[in-house]
Amino acid sequence: MAFKQNTKLTATEIAQLWSAYMNSSMCKCIFTSFLATVEDSEIKEIISLGLETANSHQKKLISIFKNESFPIPYGFKVADDVNVDAPRLFSDSFMLYFSYNMGIIAFNFYSLSKTLSVRSDINEYFSNCVQELDQFDTMTKNVLLSKGLFIRSPYLNPKKEVDFVNNKKFMAGWFGDKRPLTVIEITNLFTNQQRNALGKSTMMGFSQVAHSKKVGKFMVRGREISAKHVEILGTVLGENHLPIPMTWDSEVTDSKISPFSDKLMMFMTTTLIGLSIGFYGTSAATSMRRDISLDFVRLSAEIAKYAEEGANIMIENGWLEEPPLSEDRDKLANT
Repeated sequence: MAFKQNTKLTATEIAQLWSAYMNSSMCKCIFTSFLATVEDSEIKEIISLGLETANSHQKKLISIFKNESFPIPYGFKVADDVNVDAPRLFSDSFMLYFSYNMGIIAFNFYSLSKTLSVRSDINEYFSNCVQELDQFDTMTKNVLLSKGLFIRSPYLNPKKEVDFVNNKKFMAGWFGDKRPLTVIEITNLFTNQQRNALGKSTMMGFSQVAHSKKVGKFMVRGREISAKHVEILGTVLGENHLPIPMTWDSEVTDSKISPFSDKLMMFMTTTLIGLSIGFYGTSAATSMRRDISLDFVRLSAEIAKYAEEGANIMIENGWLEEPPLSEDRDKLANT
């Protein structure tokens, strides 16, 4: 990938490369902070691999940007956005589970980027990233399992035969008897409840250490929203006599010294909100019981408004880095 390509990058390829750089620089900071306080040797090995992977991805992306004469995004820097001397904010178990979820998000991102990329070198880059994240996912999952920390979705007793829906009441859910949940609906409820439980604990920690009062209040608001979503999704599971995933609140320490800059915490939070909106949209589309589908639509609208609040805070502080734009033809025109 060191040689100059004759084919220009498409807007989609630039978008995925730019996003990959921003996320890699963020992950580099997070893993650097985790590595400074982690104690368990097995978990330390996972975090070290995460840091090594983020470093490798960032270096390759810099090379691509230079070859294309594109400005290298500013992103995040350990010197500016990490306090390696800060006491631990999260437990080892939390850091492991957080790293696992970061790996899932990265794996999905790189898989999509691979399918969207056409130019051979970019396609190869994202293909290699997919393979690396596949290995990271397997290793992290194995450590979670060995420590009894992996949260499995509910077990079900398989039916003896195949059935077909023969009544429109299958999609009902507001009035009268509600049918049992489908495995797809269980997956949507369970995984989104898990993500919200992790997000709630993350923002609880961030609210303790934020330098700015406005950022602190934003994190408290996020903690409250996540708690509400955990309760709503957990209630539906509970009504169907299904287990509700554990929370991570006890894995947050009482530290008041931030390991991260407010800028990094805001970016991380708004990024996760954006991903949640996407997860909720998919869940709404694939849940056939109307009451569940509507729940996801309502929750999505709530966090969309919250995301806008976060974007405004970032703009006010000069933290929101602008993605590459198309040419402003009106501005370029000689009028």
